[in-house]
Amino acid sequence: MTNKTMRIAAISGSLKSTSSNTNILRAVAMLAPENVSIKIIEGIDTLPYFSPEREEDIASVNHFRQQIKTAEGVIISTPEYAFGIPGVLKNALDWLVSSGELNEKPVTAISVSPGYLGADKALASLLLTLTALGTNMHLTSSLSIGSIKNKMNETGVVTDQQTMKALELILKDLIDRINVL
Repeated sequence: MTNKTMRIAAISGSLKSTSSNTNILRAVAMLAPENVSIKIIEGIDTLPYFSPEREEDIASVNHFRQQIKTAEGVIISTPEYAFGIPGVLKNALDWLVSSGELNEKPVTAISVSPGYLGADKALASLLLTLTALGTNMHLTSSLSIGSIKNKMNETGVVTDQQTMKALELILKDLIDRINVL
């Protein structure tokens, strides 16, 4: 790889200000090598409800699509709401269906939950959507993190070394897939 900075976009499926999912993305960003920039995309809650009849000239949609398009890879971290991904995350991903920004793009999916199973149903739902979007993923492109309250301190910093090691491995996997392209 050249000396240029690799750009990775990160999307948190949670809008909560103290979100464990956003904090996981921050932890991944801290693990990034010097030549890798991970930027958390803000404002998915400003996207209008998806409608294929409203695709032209919506500033928030165009801005979101551009951030995904210019990134070499994407990391998505989601909580589980009612056994699925949050509506705001699904809506954001729906805006990428016809424009194809995620087609063949290396993507990593993470689910985070205070429950023992680590939002496994949300992760399965997210993986189905990402498959439909044609992303570049394989068996080691996803991670489910359960019992998150025991793995972070009260300020949202990941304190569990096994979790940090798992995040390091999944980031390495994403970077390796980007480098192959």
